Order: sequence, then structure tokens, then C-alpha cells
Amino acid sequence: MFEFGRDLRKLFEKARESDDLGWLELIGADLVAAEAQSLALDAGRVSCARPFDAWMRASALWREHARRTGLRTSLDRAAAAASDAARHTATPDQTAVAAIESGQIHLLRFDLFGGPEKLTAALADVQSLTAERPVTRSAAAALHARLTARRARLSGEPGAMLDAAALLDAALHGARALPPTLGDDLRLDRAALALEAGVARRDGRLLDQAGRDLRALVECASPDYRPLTRARALALAGAGLMALARLAKNEAAEAQGQALFEAAADQFTPDHSPLDWVAVQLVQTDRETPLARLVEAEALTRAPGLVLGALTRERRLAAEAALAEAAGDVESLTGLEAVVRRGLAEAARTQPLEWAADQIGMAHLALAKGRLTGTEPRAVGMMLAEAMETAREWGAPALARRASLVQPQPAAV
Repeated sequence: MFEFGRDLRKLFEKARESDDLGWLELIGADLVAAEAQSLALDAGRVSCARPFDAWMRASALWREHARRTGLRTSLDRAAAAASDAARHTATPDQTAVAAIESGQIHLLRFDLFGGPEKLTAALADVQSLTAERPVTRSAAAALHARLTARRARLSGEPGAMLDAAALLDAALHGARALPPTLGDDLRLDRAALALEAGVARRDGRLLDQAGRDLRALVECASPDYRPLTRARALALAGAGLMALARLAKNEAAEAQGQALFEAAADQFTPDHSPLDWVAVQLVQTDRETPLARLVEAEALTRAPGLVLGALTRERRLAAEAALAEAAGDVESLTGLEAVVRRGLAEAARTQPLEWAADQIGMAHLALAKGRLTGTEPRAVGMMLAEAMETAREWGAPALARRASLVQPQPAAV
């Protein structure tokens, strides 16, 4: 996307003095980590003129690296840098800024690994902040709105979702002084909330709002400068169009939605932002994703406890079950069942979301085997019910929906 060497050094030097971190989208995940490490080293030196600012920037970069890769170590480094920044505050407003960064880390930790208690803790922290500067108050309002939107989407209650949408509206209105990247995050959150509520309630007003937000994001996010934001907006627009196509049984709209998915996937390579690439692959829930691509996605989401990792694992098991059933290969299904069963006991103790994914996978395998052998699979309903309960408990509604799509059917007679 640009020439390395001198241009790269100039980019970093200029970017270090800007509050807008949109430039990070131009560089791959490895370079983000290298720059975060460099900033942290500078911040820790006695000679550092502005340690608070340096630690805050290091935290933001480690947080972005964690968002792209799902590495807990990067998220922990972001938290440590935010804590170091808090120790170098000189004003109450700086204390509030450091607390807002800590809240954003909690928000990302929830997005990556689930756990609704993280949202509750972060909400309590942000509601107790006292900010002096208007820009800091706007940043706190933005964080509060984003946290509230996450909780509302988990609840699925119409009233909570409308209240959260109103908070996002207000936060966007006050975001003019904030870095553009934060405004983009707010628009993406508002579009996702409006889209989910609009499809569930068949509310044209909410769907129009989501469409306006996503169109604005796609138009302002150049593929040469903001490829990740553009891809996220295109993927969300594709998901919305596919949902509407299902409701209307419109094949042309479905094709347009698939075209948006493909456009999103073309914005960047898997190594540039692994989790963004995986998310684009998984959002295409109504089409068959090639098994090889799912295997690649699973390799990119091996970090323990990742929500995306659990979703990828379940999709890969579903694809393998479908291929084995299509080939009439009962032996392969039996072998897969044995592999998954061996991992269930350990996953139940250490990784609840992976356990839930394996339970859904076992249901896919058992149903496929039952259809081939003409036997009734046992305990499939219990597998799916327990998987759904665990997914909801950990704040992973997408995984719970995957379980709900598996329909146990009687064996053929």
C-alpha cells in the first residue's frame, strides 16, 4: 500500500503526534506490534518528556494488535500500559482519559472472549468518571454508549435496544471533536444494533438507519487508507442484505449481499488483520464456505477462549460432517466423533465456548451418521440445549444461534 523505508519512518513520526489512529489500517499486524513495543520502550525511559501520552499511545496500539490477532498477551500489554499511564497523570482529566482507555480494553476483552461481567464492570467505571474537558466527556459518552449497546444486544429486549440506540445517537452527535476512528466505531455499532433490531422487528426505519450509516462508512473509508473499516462496513452491509433477501425470498438481493462479502474480503490479506479476515468468512452464514478456507480460519483463531475461534471450530465441524455425509462415509463420521469426544472433557473445564462449539459439532456428526445408518441419534437435543445455554451465559449469541439452526430430525425409515 505504500513504499517502505523512508516513507514508513515518516508515517510513524507524523502519526505519533496525531490522535487519529486510522493510519494503523495501512500496516500489518506485525508492524503494529513492533510500533507498540517501540512506544512502550520510549515511555519507560527516564528521559521520556511526556510519559503519560507515550503510555496511552502504546496501550492503544497494543489494543489494536489484540483486536486483529486475538492474543491475550497483547491485550494484557495494553492493560499494563494503561495502568502505567494512570500512574503518570498530572490532572483529573488525564485520570479520566486513562480510565476510558481501560474501559475500551474491557470492551475489547468482551468482544474477543465473551463474559458479560466485563461489560458490567466497565460500565460501572465509566459512569463514575469526572471529566473536565468537553472532548474527554465526549469520549466517556462514546464508551458508555458502546458498552450499553453490547448489553442491549445480549438481552435482545426491544426497549433496551432502543435506549442503546438513543445513546449511540447522542454519542455520535458529540463525537465531532473526537478522532474519526472513534466516530467510525460508533457508526458501526449503531448500524449493527439497528440492523439486528430492524430485521427482528421488520422495522423499515431502523433498516434505513443502518443502511445510511453503512453507506456513509463505505464512502468515506477509502480502500487505500482505511481498508479494515471499509471491509467491516461492507461485511455488515452484506449480512443485512442477505437477511432481508431471506425474508423477501429475493435471489437478486442475495447475490448482491454475496458480492458485498467478496468485496469485503478483497480489501486486505489474512496476515494484515487475521481476525477481520476470519470474521468476513464467517459472516457468510447461508453459503457453503470451502473446508480449506475454514481450516485456514481455524488456524488463525487458535488463541484459547476466542469467540471467533469457537465459531470457526463449529463451522469446520459442520462442513466436515456435511462432506462425509455426502460421500456416505460413516467411518469418517465415527472417527470425527471420537476426536471431538476426547477433547470435550478438557474443554468443559478450561474453555466453555470451545466446549459449546464441540457440542454443536457432535450434534452435526450424530445427525449425519443417523441419516446414513437409519438410526436415531441419542441426546442431540440435550447437546444443543447445553451448548446454547453456555454460549448465552458467556455472551456469545452468534454461537447460540448456530446451535438453534441445527434441527434434530427423526431417522429415515
